[in-house]
Amino acid sequence: MRRLLDALYDGAAALAAVFMVLLLVMVMASILGRQLHFNVPGVDAYAGYMMAAAGFLAMAHTLKKGEHIRVTLLISGLKGGAKKGFEVWSLFAASALAALSAFYSSKLAWQSYTFHDISTSNDATPLWLPQLTMALGTLVLAVAFIDELVLELKGQRVGLSPEEASHNE
Repeated sequence: MRRLLDALYDGAAALAAVFMVLLLVMVMASILGRQLHFNVPGVDAYAGYMMAAAGFLAMAHTLKKGEHIRVTLLISGLKGGAKKGFEVWSLFAASALAALSAFYSSKLAWQSYTFHDISTSNDATPLWLPQLTMALGTLVLAVAFIDELVLELKGQRVGLSPEEASHNE
């Protein structure tokens, strides 16, 4: 099961990297279009879609690598059962919020598909396509938070030391 979950997080991160490269392509197309006086319709909208996809798909991998920003001021003062209780409560709340986000972003993508909703810009992209990456990213994030919660409850969660946590602050 661990290998499957890690493969899920790594796969989402790899997909996020693909969208980052596509974002670069969109930005370069926009720059070249301005410099060489040609227009690529919808390139700005597609750049936004690629940026959102990369961000949402990378969230779970970022969480599992311990790179999310944490406010350690409160938790660093806690010890023993109080610290574990706070971690469990925090992970439960984060899991619930991530699951709600996954549910509603999936519902949004489904509604956009059902109602044939398209973007208002000149590209007229069906909105369910970019919304699908948001739904997938939040779903994988919810799985990652639940994974962290289960690991914490089993006493197998690897916490960051203050030195490790500070390298991204």
